[in-house]
Amino acid sequence: MIAKIDFEIDSLNAMKKYPENLYYKGNIELLESKKISVVGSRKPNQYARNITQELCSKLALRGIKIVSGGAIGIDAIAHKSAGAANTIMVAGTGLDVRYPAVNKNLIQEIENKGLVLSQFAKGEPSRRYNFPLRNELIVALSDILIVAYADLDSGTMRSVEYALKMEKEIYVFPHRLGESEGSSQLLKEGKAKLIYNIDEFIEQFGTREKNEVDEDEFLLFCKTNPTYEEAMKKDATKLFEYELLGKVEVKNSKVYIVSL
Repeated sequence: MIAKIDFEIDSLNAMKKYPENLYYKGNIELLESKKISVVGSRKPNQYARNITQELCSKLALRGIKIVSGGAIGIDAIAHKSAGAANTIMVAGTGLDVRYPAVNKNLIQEIENKGLVLSQFAKGEPSRRYNFPLRNELIVALSDILIVAYADLDSGTMRSVEYALKMEKEIYVFPHRLGESEGSSQLLKEGKAKLIYNIDEFIEQFGTREKNEVDEDEFLLFCKTNPTYEEAMKKDATKLFEYELLGKVEVKNSKVYIVSL
């Protein structure tokens, strides 16, 4: 069910213009939690995928809600790794339009367990000029913006511009030369801080809760829905074992965790 938010969200006053309307599906109480926004490329390298998965999974264990945009790439990895119940997705369409279609199952799960927000009325399709507005809202919702992977001239760097204007803390991962050059530029200009160690970074966010998935490195890896080939390379023995035990399943050449 699509509903309209009828109260003010203080952090959104940092936007150039407070949204005229804000619609939602899901658990509106997530807005009361500590939130961190995670953005990045639609085509990150495997290193960025892995480090994003680890960070978001561990932040979720500290009660942090991950805010992102539901796109393919870093957005989807962030949502999946945190778990739908720990996720706030900001859509660039009306909430009756699950975009991108390839992520429709993920978006539906977030609607059911987490929270999906949109500034756009029912029926609004994906339009190019909607996404800067979506990105500004993603940044405004949190005090911290994490840039997982960014090319120099990219939509991710536009999100960084919003964060700088709003005086938000920006963090990036260490990357090799020639990769994620947007991150390197931010560091060079002193506009971002570097996450040297994920465990040290998340220590500031309270105590850790444990569950089977997050205590098992292979199951944690499978939360990102790796390809069958990637899972085989990670740990072929556990893949076969966990298939037999019903902990994971393979569909369309990808590995998925079965609800435990």
